[in-house]
Amino acid sequence: MDSRRIDALVAVGALVAIVSGTYANLSWTGPLERPLDPAGLTLLTISALSLAFRRTTPLTAGIVAAACGVLYYAAHYPGVFTAAPALASIYTLAVLGRRRAAIWLAAGLAVAMYGLMALAADDPAPGSSMTLLSGWLVAMVVLGEMTRRGRAYLRAVEQRAEEAERTREEAALRRAGEERLWIAQELHDSLTHSISVINVQTALAIELLDRRPERAREALAAIKESGREAMAELRATLGVLRHPDEVEAGLSGLPRLVSRAEGAGLRVAYTVSGEPYALPPEVDRAAYRIAQEALTNVLRHAGAAAVTVAVEYDHPRVVVRVENDGEPGTAGPGMGLIGMRERAVALGGSLTAGPGETGGFTVRAELVAA
Repeated sequence: MDSRRIDALVAVGALVAIVSGTYANLSWTGPLERPLDPAGLTLLTISALSLAFRRTTPLTAGIVAAACGVLYYAAHYPGVFTAAPALASIYTLAVLGRRRAAIWLAAGLAVAMYGLMALAADDPAPGSSMTLLSGWLVAMVVLGEMTRRGRAYLRAVEQRAEEAERTREEAALRRAGEERLWIAQELHDSLTHSISVINVQTALAIELLDRRPERAREALAAIKESGREAMAELRATLGVLRHPDEVEAGLSGLPRLVSRAEGAGLRVAYTVSGEPYALPPEVDRAAYRIAQEALTNVLRHAGAAAVTVAVEYDHPRVVVRVENDGEPGTAGPGMGLIGMRERAVALGGSLTAGPGETGGFTVRAELVAA
């Protein structure tokens, strides 16, 4: 049910209650009361029905109800219920945040009522409900203001709760996106290298199968070993997904990586300079993956014969450099360089990749270990 229907029902209910209470003599204004006639009943009706507009036009409804109350009391009709709709409008104005209008309406009603009392021939009789009018007017303003503040507080709490829930959802989506990216990078870096080695060894075995079968046998053995290591890499990656704190890959695995590249036909020079120190797990893993991806690109695209893999420890930095003497720029667009750069930047480092000064291609990653 909408608010207009509710207000209409409230107005009708108030009319029934006010008329019934007046005829039942539930309130008294003094010995000068006159019997209720059609004019007085009309004032009661207009005052009560003004409640139907207390939320759409509260000030107008309040002025109409207050005017009816003043005229009703000036004519000495019985009871004071005709002022009740004016009190309701004052309360509504305060609830809607129109405190100044509520105060002015209450003050206007009080001045008019007490002015009539002052001009009357007799003072209000003891126990007359009119003597309590000022208390009711103040109470309506205060109660309306308290209700408004209470509702504002509840709205603020609900908004904070909704904002917190929305923030949690956004954070969860962001974490899920970061995890998907991390999984894609791990699978790309760990499997692409092994598959590239297998492809190179397979091509070599096919070429040597008839001419030099003993060399073909060596290539097939290397393929078997690369497949076994690929499975080990995959198991390690899945193990990290199950237990994020367990990090398997690191710079300590570079010699094995270099050995596999050499088994694929590359001449690899591996050097370490500076004093090695324990790197944070995420830095250690990123350095290893960058070197692995760089060697994979050499195997797949460069057509190089010689590669240099250099690691330089310079606390709090570690620099990984992979250089080759192949042809730069022969590879199509892919995720390799993007993934390497993302790994470096995510840890506050940097990565440069491009043709070397004396030819070939150079990948240089600088990671911050602090």
